[in-house]
Amino acid sequence: MKVKAEGESKIVTATGYLHPGYAESLAEFGTPKELSGCKGWILKRRIPDSPFYDGMGCYPIFVCQDWSKLCSDLEEIGNELVSLSVVTDPFGGYDESYLRKCFKDVIVPFKEHFVIDLSRDIKTFVSGHHLRYAHKAIQQVQIEIAQKPEQFATEWFDLYATLINRHNIQGIPAFSKSSFEKQLKVPGIIMFRAIYEEITVGMVLWYIQKDICYYHLGAYSDIGYTLRASFALFRTAIQYFISKGFQWLNLGSGAGIMGNSQDGLSRFKSGWATGTRTAYFCGRIFDRSRYAEIIQGKGICATDYFPAYRIGEFDSARQITIKKDIKQE
Repeated sequence: MKVKAEGESKIVTATGYLHPGYAESLAEFGTPKELSGCKGWILKRRIPDSPFYDGMGCYPIFVCQDWSKLCSDLEEIGNELVSLSVVTDPFGGYDESYLRKCFKDVIVPFKEHFVIDLSRDIKTFVSGHHLRYAHKAIQQVQIEIAQKPEQFATEWFDLYATLINRHNIQGIPAFSKSSFEKQLKVPGIIMFRAIYEEITVGMVLWYIQKDICYYHLGAYSDIGYTLRASFALFRTAIQYFISKGFQWLNLGSGAGIMGNSQDGLSRFKSGWATGTRTAYFCGRIFDRSRYAEIIQGKGICATDYFPAYRIGEFDSARQITIKKDIKQE
């Protein structure tokens, strides 16, 4: 694919969240739609009890190859969609002022993503606590990189089921088997396995996009939690990506709606990170009359949820406080 970046044309191979296969893995939540200029993917969804459609960015973040063309892509949508909401890639080629041009109704800092600058020596930024736990875990479990992740689909399903039950995960993050079967075949996926006594006790999935690696998901058995396999897997993954010459890792955010810095996942990720980057929640209304009509038809009162007519749909992932009024005409 040809994209233009900073005045130069270059060939970019779509992998990870950029690849159409990842958008297709979420097809049960909407029809994948490519924004042809920026080469990003969204999901087109039927609005409940309505003949109209809206759009949402693919979970967990919206990525694209050429952010400079996003504005023109959104202008071309016209009235095809009533509204669109996305959570932006914290490594995207934009600044806040540009996002305000693209998303005229809502833009608010959503979550801080923990990141790792791989140019630094691992001993200078990983917490002593994490290094000690990793050293102990590595002595007990064997770490392998899966050459064909799809071959370990059943093991992954079983481990992720443990995660779902342990944390009562619902909605899109719960992912169906069909979705995972597609995700494990997306170009750019890297799977690390932790093995104890010939049994897989933990796995982590990453997606490679150019010089950045995105942590996607991790899951562990009860034995894996006891052995702290996550520390061995993360330490091994960081060393691997350093050896391959990557520049950055995006570890994602903490748990919960706003990513509480005190939750266990945040403490775990922060112990590996060199810093954070902000992901923004952005929303745009394309058809204001229909937006207002739908809200009125549902009898929805004033709310900070966007889009208002979907209030409560993704309580665990989308409900945020919007720091400006939504214009309705």
